[in-house]
Amino acid sequence: MAPSKKITMETLSLVFSLPQLVAKEEGYYEEEGLDVDFVPKGYEASITFLDDHELVSSFGTVRSNFESGDASLYRACEWGQIRRSHDTEVGGRVVGKRAAVGSQAIFVRPDSPAVHPQDLAGQSVAVNFHHGSHYLALQALEGFLPREEIKVVHVGGPQQRFEALRDGLVPAAALMEPWITVAQKQGYQLLTEAFYVGSEIASPDLDADTYEALNRAVVKAVHKLNEDPYPYLHHLIGEVPAEIDPDLKPEDFARWRLRFVDPAPYPQGQFQRTFEWMRSWNLIKEDGSSYNSLVDNLLPA
Repeated sequence: MAPSKKITMETLSLVFSLPQLVAKEEGYYEEEGLDVDFVPKGYEASITFLDDHELVSSFGTVRSNFESGDASLYRACEWGQIRRSHDTEVGGRVVGKRAAVGSQAIFVRPDSPAVHPQDLAGQSVAVNFHHGSHYLALQALEGFLPREEIKVVHVGGPQQRFEALRDGLVPAAALMEPWITVAQKQGYQLLTEAFYVGSEIASPDLDADTYEALNRAVVKAVHKLNEDPYPYLHHLIGEVPAEIDPDLKPEDFARWRLRFVDPAPYPQGQFQRTFEWMRSWNLIKEDGSSYNSLVDNLLPA
């Protein structure tokens, strides 16, 4: 028997990689002759407050395993992956849309006077610059507020944002699962929520045949999750320290919020809409970058 091909993936919040974790747990990668490992990127441990996104790398403030060459695949939000493909120093390119459809929700404390998004005019919303919370907060709030009244501030990862909100350091925060469920259990007020797609970037040494094999395993995992996601939510629950929620259970999660689809190529029309919106916010430089220079789909159309 031929030896398994080794692939290392970098992960952030595990909700974005749940199909990949299920593929590993159920042996679907092994069936494809693949040996997949995960290396966490993590978030900064301390809470930071920055209001200029140019002060934060698109790969975050913690060492990137992808950029260091210790991982060949990395998944995150669509907007951030365009920016990372633009910024990478190791030749990473967007290679396809990820299976997890993410959700970010903007919360305020239980005692907050804010009851709808317009109440956040001029108020700081905690985000993680160049990640889904950042871009989604801008897109969600610009439907209610002029851009000059939208104020996002880089605080850090989802736990840091939740703690900053809990401790009264910010009036609002953008959160994803499992922190949405934690916040709702504890009575925090949801002001707006939206779903968004993500994508994957790969290093140049990841070939199309291997990527297709990876995604055959992920498709099986997607079907498994869509049958019943609850047996796999221990991955998300493990991200929440017991001192924040000692009794978080799978049944606390709303099933409708857990959305997974088959991976797919990243289409040019979708890229163009997203790229132009990013340019309008000065979130990516106007330097001649294009779909052809930032995207290299490895899945067949």
